[in-house]
Amino acid sequence: MTIQCDIAQLGAKVLRQKAQPVDDVHSEDVRQIIESMQATLASTQGVGLAAPQISIGKRIIIVASRPTPRYPLAPLMAPTVMINPEFQPLSETKEKDWEGCLSIPGIRALVPRYKDILVQYTDTQDCLQETRLEGFVARVFQHEADHLDGKVYLDRVVTNEDIIAESEYLKKF
Repeated sequence: MTIQCDIAQLGAKVLRQKAQPVDDVHSEDVRQIIESMQATLASTQGVGLAAPQISIGKRIIIVASRPTPRYPLAPLMAPTVMINPEFQPLSETKEKDWEGCLSIPGIRALVPRYKDILVQYTDTQDCLQETRLEGFVARVFQHEADHLDGKVYLDRVVTNEDIIAESEYLKKF
């Protein structure tokens, strides 16, 4: 039975801990974690989720860019489960853009991220995958990957003036 989980909120210890690598993609535990992550993400307006956000310290993320009321201009892509993901920037170019987080409701901030990255991860079939991500989807990936290292997007903000209430963000955009 798939269980939808509560989203860990800022201040929860798990959000500040480095997540552990997944050793066996085919284990029942890992399958259940992924199913719970999928169910939890589907119940939100989010575009990505990391296992630490459902209080599980494993290196698993889902990138699921789609237009939502929170991100109306997001490109559509199939939800992609990424196990033990890593990335390299393909250029040093960073761009500031707005981010929010299911673990930090009610706040948005301008966050600098690499625009163009090369991602490696293991898929749910235990196959190594490599893909290039750009723009918004690259941003979502980097945001979720930060969760695996105990970071939240507010850690990357250049100045506190770049942090605003989501209600103010929605008035502007």
